Amino acid sequence: MEKIICGIQQMGIGVPDVKEIWAWYRLQFGMDIKIFEEAAEAPLMVKYTGDKVQSRTATLALSMDGGGGFEIWQYTSRATTKASFDIHMGDFGLFACKIKSRDVAKSFAYMTNNKVNILSAPKKDSSGNWSFFLKDPNGNLFQVVESAEWFSNTKHPSYCGGVAGAIIGVSNMDKSLGFYQGILDYDGVELDQTDTFDDFSMLDGGNRAMRRVRIFHNQARRGPFSRLLGPSQIELVQLSDISGAKRIFKDRMWGDWGFIHLCFDVQGMDALKEECSVMGNSFTVDSAETFDMGEAGGRFSYVEDPDGALIEFVETHKVPVLKKLGWYIHLKNKPKGKSLPRWILLAMGMNRVK
Repeated sequence: MEKIICGIQQMGIGVPDVKEIWAWYRLQFGMDIKIFEEAAEAPLMVKYTGDKVQSRTATLALSMDGGGGFEIWQYTSRATTKASFDIHMGDFGLFACKIKSRDVAKSFAYMTNNKVNILSAPKKDSSGNWSFFLKDPNGNLFQVVESAEWFSNTKHPSYCGGVAGAIIGVSNMDKSLGFYQGILDYDGVELDQTDTFDDFSMLDGGNRAMRRVRIFHNQARRGPFSRLLGPSQIELVQLSDISGAKRIFKDRMWGDWGFIHLCFDVQGMDALKEECSVMGNSFTVDSAETFDMGEAGGRFSYVEDPDGALIEFVETHKVPVLKKLGWYIHLKNKPKGKSLPRWILLAMGMNRVK
């Protein structure tokens, strides 16, 4: 069976307090649909957790406006550790999460009124797109970007939806493009420019010369949740002088403070595994069979990008639609590449947390 990349399912975010930060994400981004909430051990991740099984609690939240979600992840067996150094633009790994907006100016006004830590007024990039950067209460960096494609309209006052992509620091642009364009099918190039950039100037290290490549997928994503997850883009950044750049998760564990992985909803995991192996990016973790997440289940795996940033793949087998009535979607033996009916996806909105 062919591999199918269905879309960005979620950005994994390591936090010190799940409940506190999720309340903030609901208020500022409208990320208020709870898909699952589970406390358990993470035995398959010992490669990235100090060769020791760690315990955690995790919540997967979505916006019914569309876009990817957040997997908000907190250690319960140890303290969540911050980076020991200031993270700068061009450091290697997941630097910022892109959040889609119907109207960047109105999102800016709403968040300004809420006293969000916004780094500057909206700015245009060299492609004519408006955006602005903000930090959440844990210091994680988000870029609010304009988007024309939406699943529904919840009329959240922030005018925001879910995850629209990521900014990723790399050490070798050509090698990283081979990974993200090849394995993840981001085959279109919107921007490829080497310069200094005014819309990055407010970021730590953002005034340095760099090569900036923004890639997207020419073909619409397919699969059960593709309508909801929508289109996305990846922005790769390589400093012209990478001396002094560090790996963002240097000397820390997966699950620690910050963006811990970028997760893609997929189908055809075996075909994807073979392709990754042929390209020299073999799976480092593979649950092999359905992994039970309590209210959801599926097969998951991880690969590392050329600089060690973690990319997760999830082939969803079971997901709740209306948990109170015991209504679940079972996908393991369903036709591949087909989107779920819109009414079923909309029904997931009944799991809203206010």
